[in-house]
Order: sequence, then structure tokens, then C-alpha cells
Amino acid sequence: MKRIGMLRKVKLRGREKVGWLFTFTAAAYNLTRLQRLQAPAAA
Repeated sequence: MKRIGMLRKVKLRGREKVGWLFTFTAAAYNLTRLQRLQAPAAA
């Protein structure tokens, strides 16, 4: 998530804003991960 969601160096200040960014990034990452997990295995 550091690479994808810009969490390596956060430019926001405050716990609420950083928390929101983390939640948003985690949700987006889970959606992309879910897509890869549901893909049929190439056998």
C-alpha cells in the first residue's frame, strides 16, 4: 500500500485526514486484490 496509495510519505496532516486516506487506500487495494483472487486459475 505504500507504493499504490501514496502512504510512503503522507502529505496530509492530522489523524482524521491520515486515517481517512489509509481507509480509502485499503479499500481500493482490497478491490484490486479481490479482482485478482477471483480470476480463474490458468491450468
